[in-house]
Amino acid sequence: MKFAVDPWDPAYGASLEGEARQSEAKVIVDVEVGADAWAPIAPSSSAFAPDSIVFVDGVRRLDARAWIDLGDDLATAGIFASYAAGAVRCDGQARVVDIQVGRGVFAPVPAGKLADVPTVHGLYTAHQTTDATPASMMYAVHQRMSECEVRIAELVRGTGELLVLDGPLRHPHLLEAVGLVKSHDVHYLPPELDRVVARLAPGERTPVFRVDAQPFSRYSWYLRLPGPAGGPWAGIARCEATGALPVAEVRARAATVAVTLPRFASEPHKDTRAPQNLYPIAGLERELRRRLGDAGLLYRALRAVSVSAA
Repeated sequence: MKFAVDPWDPAYGASLEGEARQSEAKVIVDVEVGADAWAPIAPSSSAFAPDSIVFVDGVRRLDARAWIDLGDDLATAGIFASYAAGAVRCDGQARVVDIQVGRGVFAPVPAGKLADVPTVHGLYTAHQTTDATPASMMYAVHQRMSECEVRIAELVRGTGELLVLDGPLRHPHLLEAVGLVKSHDVHYLPPELDRVVARLAPGERTPVFRVDAQPFSRYSWYLRLPGPAGGPWAGIARCEATGALPVAEVRARAATVAVTLPRFASEPHKDTRAPQNLYPIAGLERELRRRLGDAGLLYRALRAVSVSAA
């Protein structure tokens, strides 16, 4: 029996989910070349890496679970969570250039009845969720974190810089941004073109394809980052650009990304999500988690507030 061990840390799931669902969006594969001409594209000799690259990422953390009193002996589940987003600029040195931190109480409580919760270590702002399921409440936290990432990107973006957002693009107005998707739980390509992804050598990319879906369309392509041997999708990242761009500009950006991102690829002895978790992003994540504060202190502060309110 032949097999390959996925170098991706199993605590984060898998770099490629074995039961990945097929995308229901309309996918156009003949954007750059016809489907019958799909093949790995080596880094272009005319492409150049920009002098400055800005990486944007966010983190979130569940601080406490709670029951929110609705009156009349009724209560609903809720959560307290912290989130943060920031940016690191690499222009010969890597520097964190901006960080924003937020905290919130999330529960399906009608507007006006869910109040902000002040503690000695920070204010938890009230946010209404659609229901009390853990998935719904954590999705609301993720939305707040994503909004924070966009604000950071708008503040730090500069002319001539490559702006890389960790994760899929969520806002079409960031025309200069490239989304970097590290793991794959959705299949976009038919099997015969998935085989092209499997044949990519380090630094090579696929042709660009287009995904027409709500809330906005985007261009995408796959890139293999340098790293240890593994399965056919080891080291594969998917890149995204907004569908509002001209095709020629997307092709040029894909070429730029292919000559830029491989030099930031992480190594397994330093990062368990190597090589997709790029070094600047990994360093930024560590700093963001530090800025979230001590989880034990925040939990005790919330307990103190709940006891005093009893």
